[in-house]
Amino acid sequence: MSPPPQPLNRALVLEAAIRVADRGGVEAITMRRVAREVGVEAMSLYHHVPNKDAILDGVVDMVFAAIELPGAECEDWREATRARASSARAVLSRHSWALGLMDSRRNPGPATLRHHDAVLGVLRRAGFTLPLAVHAVSLIDSYIAGFVLQAANLPIATPDDVEEVAGGILERLPTGVFPYLTEVIVDHMLGHGYDHTGEFGYGLDLILDALEDRRRGGNAAPAGVRSS
Repeated sequence: MSPPPQPLNRALVLEAAIRVADRGGVEAITMRRVAREVGVEAMSLYHHVPNKDAILDGVVDMVFAAIELPGAECEDWREATRARASSARAVLSRHSWALGLMDSRRNPGPATLRHHDAVLGVLRRAGFTLPLAVHAVSLIDSYIAGFVLQAANLPIATPDDVEEVAGGILERLPTGVFPYLTEVIVDHMLGHGYDHTGEFGYGLDLILDALEDRRRGGNAAPAGVRSS
């Protein structure tokens, strides 16, 4: 005997909207599709969310809530930032449709506010000036978003894909015309177990190294760039 259906509530509506978006992108989120996902008529949703905008605000907050945040007791800003960035990348890789949506909403929910405050708090407690902390968050979040978008559109997902795609490109390259590209494919990608996802940590460490230099050097802005 199957258990009775769970009473509909706001969280279930938002979880359904996320599933809809995972399959069809944010444009697929409509009151009708979300209602169909939970097995009710669209009018039933209005008891839990007033309109589609409320759903969009809600799913953004749920995505932010899924990203692990460092506790206030974490003393190593690099470790805390690296862990948050890795979690954000993992969550957004599952919900890449949320990238454009996250910065477009005007009514941030509690999880969104808690997220941003915690991220800034890590940097401020580490001695970052307010302008440098803002620069750091902008830079890191842009890096995460860019990596997620790039990975979502690459024609490779596994090392086997790398072998197939890179090998196919190599076969079509005119001999001697693109020596550096050939070098990368032959000496770095093919037969070496190259995994493009490993580039994320390398690039993030470069960013953190540069930010640490700025933090230790008085938070100076680069030449020609205003600090605030």
